Formats: sequence, structure tokens, C-alpha cells
Amino acid sequence: MCLVATRSHAQVLRDTVIIRDTIRPSQAIPMAPLPAPDTALRIRNFNPYFTIHVDSTLSYKFEINKDSARYYWYLRNSPVGLRIKADNGLLTFRADRSYFLSGRLKYDYPYKVSLGVQNLDNPTDRLDTSITVQFFNTEIIPSRVKPSVAGGMVFAALGDTVSFSIQCDEGSFPIENITFFTNTPISRFTPVHKCGDTFTWGIPYDFIHADDAEKQKTVILYFVGTDKFFNKDTGTVKITVKYATNYPEQTAEYKKLEHDIRFYILQLKYTFMVLDRQIKHNKGTRTTFDLTSAATALTGTVFGAMPNNTGQPTGTILPSVGIALVPVKEATAPTKTYEQNAATAIRSNIKRLEYSLSENSPIGDRDPDISGKIRKIREDLKQVQLQLIDVPLEIAENMNEQQLNDYFNNPKVNKKYRTRR
Repeated sequence: MCLVATRSHAQVLRDTVIIRDTIRPSQAIPMAPLPAPDTALRIRNFNPYFTIHVDSTLSYKFEINKDSARYYWYLRNSPVGLRIKADNGLLTFRADRSYFLSGRLKYDYPYKVSLGVQNLDNPTDRLDTSITVQFFNTEIIPSRVKPSVAGGMVFAALGDTVSFSIQCDEGSFPIENITFFTNTPISRFTPVHKCGDTFTWGIPYDFIHADDAEKQKTVILYFVGTDKFFNKDTGTVKITVKYATNYPEQTAEYKKLEHDIRFYILQLKYTFMVLDRQIKHNKGTRTTFDLTSAATALTGTVFGAMPNNTGQPTGTILPSVGIALVPVKEATAPTKTYEQNAATAIRSNIKRLEYSLSENSPIGDRDPDISGKIRKIREDLKQVQLQLIDVPLEIAENMNEQQLNDYFNNPKVNKKYRTRR
């Protein structure tokens, strides 16, 4: 008999206590929301900005988050050559150089284009946005400033107005600002700031003085244009200004001289009238004395020839009385020789001044010989004043110009002072 020793293991089971937590409704854990379906229309590969070289080709296809077969694409305000296929949204452009040479397109200019996509069945299902297209060129074409003056030379005279426009040949980058300066200071001109502006200069008469040795000046105008990158180009204009008569000043001087001479003529006419009346009164007095002397002498002769002797003493005395009246006449009314000569000289000089004014009157507002006419009138006035320097001028206080002219042009007065051969 064989005995087998067996080792037994006792298994101890520990009591497991499961404590179940009671979850209250207020302490419930929220569940994550399910994502909403993609229903809003949108462009998945939207690119808002395109920069295109002048010799390159643009091809870009826009994609939406829906079936593109049910949508169509469109553009608004698009530059020439930019297109989009309505069925699939393929944006294409061929930047042909001829567009830029003809001016239909510009370099470095942002073109804002409206882009839209719309459902064919539901017009409210649409999307409107915009893109910007800009073109550039690696070949720089400089912009030029070109004043509208043939040969860059202008000839003008004092008092003229010089006017011309400033044009520009636009290259890769247009001219944005124009600066103006000259080799000599000028005034009364219209400044130029940009292409297309008009330069205007009214040349003043004092730009060249009458005593200057050279009767002309050359003014050089510089118009410096700059683009956004401060590249510069200069346009030059030469203005040759020649001396000319200052017609407004000369006309004003002539009118003042004419007014002074006419006032001086009125003074002479009044002086002439005063002298002529003195001469006329003196002549009447002397005539009265002459008639009295003649009558006395004749009466004495008559009494002396009477047959009786009653009138002989009277006839002897009366001729002596007539002879005695002669020195009384000379003492009372002496001959007005000075007044007569002065009146004749005044009348002739009045005629001379009136003829000088009539002969040297200006023709229009820009008489080329107005300076010579003013000089001639001044010389005549000076000669008259020297000739009549000893004649006291009277001032008419109670007579107007018309009354003096009527007296001066009276036929009796003209007959009295007319020249006799």
C-alpha cells in the first residue's frame, strides 16, 4: 500500500463590494452635437488675388462644395480678355501685350472683378464675391513728359499770354506728379500738377524794362514728372520774350495828356475872350474920340465959312479943340498893341494844339505808334507854353466849355482874326 501525500491549497475569496453610484438627472454628462450637414454654398478653393505677367497665361478652376453641374458662373466689370466658363468655373486669361500697347489695359493697376455662382433651379442659392487681378511687366517702359509745343520753342512779346498743355506718354508706370520750375522767377502763371494740365502765363509789361540793354529775355521752363517709384522725366520749353509797348500804360498816359491839353486850351480860350473884349472896348472908345474930333473940326470949318462975323471965333476955336482931343484919346484909350498881338498868338496856338490832338489821335487800343504820338503832342505843348509864357492865363469861373467854344468859333471873331494876304 502506497501512500501519496497531497498538498491542498485553500482558495480564499475576498468579498468584493460594488458600490453603484446613483446618477442624478441634474448631473448628467452632455452629449457632443452631431455636425450639421454642409448645405451653404461656398467656394472651396477661393483665391481673392491674381498677379499675372504680361506674357503669361492664367488658368484657374474654382470649385464649390456642391454639384457643379447644377450651377453656372459669371463675371462683372472684368478687364478685356478675362473670361470664366459658366459650367465649370474655369477662369482664363491671356495677357496679350497688344492690350497694354493700345491702352486697353494698364500695368500695376488693381482691377476689381465681381465673381458669382448661382443655382440653375433656385435663384436664391447663389454666392457673390470679388477678386482682384493685377498685371505686371518685367520690361520697364519709361513714361515721358511731352509739352504740346512744336520744337519746345515759343516766341512771345510783352503783354502776350502763353498757353499750352502738358501731355504724357505713359509707360509701365504712369506719371503721377509733375513739378515745375524755371531759370528765372515769373509770376501770374497757372501751375501744372499732373498730365493734361494747361500751363498759362500772362507776360507782364515790366518783365523787360525800357532801359534794359537787351530787348529780349529767354525763360526756360522745366516740367519734371515722377511715377510711383520716383522715376523722373523732364520736359523743357524755351520762351523767348521780346520787348513791346505797354499799351495799357501808354493809353492811360495819352488820355491824361489829352485831358490836360484840353483844359489848357479852355484856359487859353477864356484868356483870348478877355483880351478880345478889352480890344473891342478900347477900339470903341478910340472910335468915339475920332468921330468927336472930326465933328469938331468940321463944325469949326462951317462956322468959319459963315458970311457974318458972329461965328468966326467959334470956327477958329473948334478945330483946336479937335486937335486937343487926340492926346486925350491916347491917354484915355491907348492902342492895345500887346493885347492884340497876344490875342492873335493865343488864337493861333489854340488852333495848333487842336490840330496836334486831331492829327496824333491813337488808332484803336494797340496803336503801334502811340509812343511817337505822345512824344509829338508833348513837344507841341511845350513850344506853345514857351511862346505864351508871358501871357497871364485867366480861369473861367462863370462860363462852361460850350460857351467858350461858341465865342471862339463865332464868325465875327473868325473874320476879325483871319489871316489876310
